[in-house]
Amino acid sequence: MAIKVHGIALSTCTGRVLLCLLEKGLEYEIVPLDLANSAHKKQPYLSLNPFGQIPAFEDGDVQIFESRAITKYLSRKYKDTGIDLLGSSSLTETTIVDTWMEVESHQYNVPMQKIIRQMIVNPAYGIASDEKIIEEELEKLGKVLDVYEERLSKCKYLAGDFYSLADLHHVPYLVYFMRTLKSSVITSRPHVNAWWKDISSRPASVKLAESMRI
Repeated sequence: MAIKVHGIALSTCTGRVLLCLLEKGLEYEIVPLDLANSAHKKQPYLSLNPFGQIPAFEDGDVQIFESRAITKYLSRKYKDTGIDLLGSSSLTETTIVDTWMEVESHQYNVPMQKIIRQMIVNPAYGIASDEKIIEEELEKLGKVLDVYEERLSKCKYLAGDFYSLADLHHVPYLVYFMRTLKSSVITSRPHVNAWWKDISSRPASVKLAESMRI
């Protein structure tokens, strides 16, 4: 059975999974959901993701939800296909990848998610942006990126000199963020900016970005 991703390409969480599939060169099928009619909050979708969020994922008899868990599954099961995204050659490298994946999830994702909601999602639904929230979250994001700037002054990618899930997980939100008037938060930090230019120019990232047009 083919790999199936239930979701929409505009979703950053779905995008995380699609980017991993593209990097691995795996065939897959996107099963679109009618979010406007809350298809993700009803059966049969809830049998795939009981929390009513996207994406959900099927690989034969395997059913998974939560985008980061899905990318880890793909990277482990298909580690010999395409690029190694886990630093599997050594325990040290794998642990460093894990560390920066945790940083992405707990430090970067929190303010970035709120910024994108205010600057991209809300306007798309005719809801006014809250500038106070944007500025507060930009300050938090800036502190995270200062840590990234220091880290990336020492190595090309977050986990070392190889591209990994630690980098990949950042791409979908940054695709949207770099289209905003606040992109200087990235471009003003030379090492972060060089990193972004590198990871966003990868063929898989370019293809994903083309599908993320609101």
